[in-house]
Amino acid sequence: MTGVSITGVGMTPFTASADRSVVELTTDAAVAALEDASLEPSEATSLHVGAALPEALETQGGIANAVTASLGLEGVRADRVENTSASGASAVHRAVDAVASDSSQTALVVGVEKMSLGETADVTEAMSRLVHEREYDQGLTLPSFAGLAAGQYLERYDAPREALSAVAVKNHANAASNPVAQLQREITVEGVRDSPLVADPLRLYDCCPMSDGAAALVLSAEPTADSVHIASVGSATGTHAIADRSDPIEIASVRHAGERTFEAAGLEPAAVDVACIHDAFTILELLELEELGFYDRGTAWEATLEGKTQRDGELPVNPGGGLKARGHPLGATGISQLIELTWQLRGDLPDDRRVTDPEIGFAINVAGFGNNSVCTLLEQ
Repeated sequence: MTGVSITGVGMTPFTASADRSVVELTTDAAVAALEDASLEPSEATSLHVGAALPEALETQGGIANAVTASLGLEGVRADRVENTSASGASAVHRAVDAVASDSSQTALVVGVEKMSLGETADVTEAMSRLVHEREYDQGLTLPSFAGLAAGQYLERYDAPREALSAVAVKNHANAASNPVAQLQREITVEGVRDSPLVADPLRLYDCCPMSDGAAALVLSAEPTADSVHIASVGSATGTHAIADRSDPIEIASVRHAGERTFEAAGLEPAAVDVACIHDAFTILELLELEELGFYDRGTAWEATLEGKTQRDGELPVNPGGGLKARGHPLGATGISQLIELTWQLRGDLPDDRRVTDPEIGFAINVAGFGNNSVCTLLEQ
C-alpha cells in the first residue's frame, strides 16, 4: 500500500468544444474535487497539473501557476507534468510520491486539455509528433500504428473484424448512461463497419474523439470514512521507435508497468473487479488486456465477443465509456479513469451505471502507442 487515499474527486463533462478556458476548466474540476473532500482550496499543500498540448495549441503556458492564482493559492508546491496522452496518470504518480514522502499532506492533482482550440489538422499534427522523429518524417501517425497492429492481431489470431466493433459498441453503450461522457449514444456493429475508413482495418468508430475537459483528485495520507486507497502505482517506458519493436502487437511498457503495479500491491490480475483500459483505438483494449495478464495472448477478442468485459461480465472494462466514448482530453484522461473507479468503489452511481460490489479497481493510461504506460490499483 502507498499509504495514500483519494478523498475527493471532481470533473467537468467531456465535450467536443467547451465554452470555458483551459484555466477555467481546470479550476472547475479542482473546486469540485475539493468540495467532495470537504476541503477549502487553502488546505491543499501541493498542486500537480497534467497537460499535454497547451503550448502546441497556443492555449496556456505556465498552467500550474495560473491555476494556483485562479484557486487563490499561495506558497504551495506546484508543477505541471507532461507525458503525452498519459499526462494525467503521471501527474497522479507525482502526487502520490509527494504525499507518500510527506512533502505534501494534501495533494490536488488536475488534468486538462482543450483540444477544440486547434484546427483538426493542427491537433493531428501535434499528436503526430508524439511518435519517434524518424517515423514522423516518414508520415506515420498513431492511427497508422493502430491500424497496422489491428491488422496483425486479426490475422495472427484468426479473429473476426466484429471483435473490434464489439469493443466500440460496448463502450458506447456504457457511455450512454454517463452524464459526463462526450458521446452519449449507442452504436451498432453495422454502424462501426459502415463508418469512414481511417487506417485499415480501423474505421472512424474504432477511434476516440478529440475532447475538451478537466478532471481532479484530492490525495491525502489521512483516509476518510468513504475514501478509496491507492494500493500501488507503477510506470514503465517501452521502445520509442515502434519500428524497432520485435513484435508490432506487443506493448512492453504496458506489460512492465502492470507487473510492477501488481507486484507492489501483492495482487494478481484475477483480483481486479473493474478495469479502465486505455482504448484510444479499439485494438488497444484487446492488446492491453492481454499484456496485463487479464487474458492470454490472442484470447481477449473471444472474451469480448462472449460478453465477459460487459458491465455485468466477469471483468467489467471501461464502464464509463472509456476513451472511445467518454472522451479523451489528453491530460485529463488518466485522472478521469480513476474518478470512474472511485465512483464505482464508493457505490456513488445509479444502478444502470454501477458494477456489482467492486472492491479492487485497475486503470492504465498509455502515452503514445505504448511509449510509456502508467498503471494504478485502487482498493475500497
